[in-house]
Amino acid sequence: MKFNFKDYLTDTVYDILGSTIYAAGLYMFAANADFAPGGMGGLSIIINYLTDLPVGMILITLNIPFIIFSYRLLGRRFMLKSMQSIVINTIFLDFVFTKLPQYNGDPLLASLFSGALIGTGIALIYTRGSSTGGTDFLIMSIRKIRPDISLGQINNVINFVVIGFGGIVFKNVDAVLYGLICSLVNSYVVDKIMYGIGAGKLLLIITESGRGYDIAEKIKEKTNRGSSLVKSVGTYTKDERDLIYCACGNSQAHKIEKAAKEVDESCLVMVMETNEVIGNGFRSLNK
Repeated sequence: MKFNFKDYLTDTVYDILGSTIYAAGLYMFAANADFAPGGMGGLSIIINYLTDLPVGMILITLNIPFIIFSYRLLGRRFMLKSMQSIVINTIFLDFVFTKLPQYNGDPLLASLFSGALIGTGIALIYTRGSSTGGTDFLIMSIRKIRPDISLGQINNVINFVVIGFGGIVFKNVDAVLYGLICSLVNSYVVDKIMYGIGAGKLLLIITESGRGYDIAEKIKEKTNRGSSLVKSVGTYTKDERDLIYCACGNSQAHKIEKAAKEVDESCLVMVMETNEVIGNGFRSLNK
């Protein structure tokens, strides 16, 4: 692919912003609270606890076997972008946040804020097709093979192993509980940012035969949204029906429901959540 300076600049901005937030969550809140937040960052904290080696240096060293393992599956471009993210992340971990005071308060609050910050940082880096390295390479490899599995779900499995190991090292059951809380918050934030941005509603409207086009026109008039119409048959009454599909943003769902009721007060409207809507009028598949 040809080098695009604008894309590279955007990637770098996301890397810096994501790495800043990630490093703050890992070093400022988790490293001094005696629990492992999961993932390669949590493993780095465990090794740091045992050896006093810098967290960033441990993180970049642990990445080497994962880079070798994932290179062919994920490709050269992804690896180069990830290596840039890893280097920026290491700089913040070892040379920026080490100069700032760590949080020494309630471990529960530390786990909550650590999970929220780490999840936000990871998600920002993921959105530009990069990663923070380590188990992220493994996560992305699994995601490549099984795109139907969410990033948060994969994170949970890997994090559970690291968190359990952290409980053994820190010799404290609370370390496992705090690590689990951090992991759950982390995965929730990742999924919300990754999928919540493109989330919306899907409305299914069932009306009398012949009134579907009227409802579709009313929806277009009220919201400037298109829809699809399918001819259907009610299995109970055996009557022909019009079924209208309409994908929309969260804020438009009520307007569409109201538009349908203006045309046919007796129509049946079902509103469902959608994680992502890709295509005309929504997010491009290439972004």
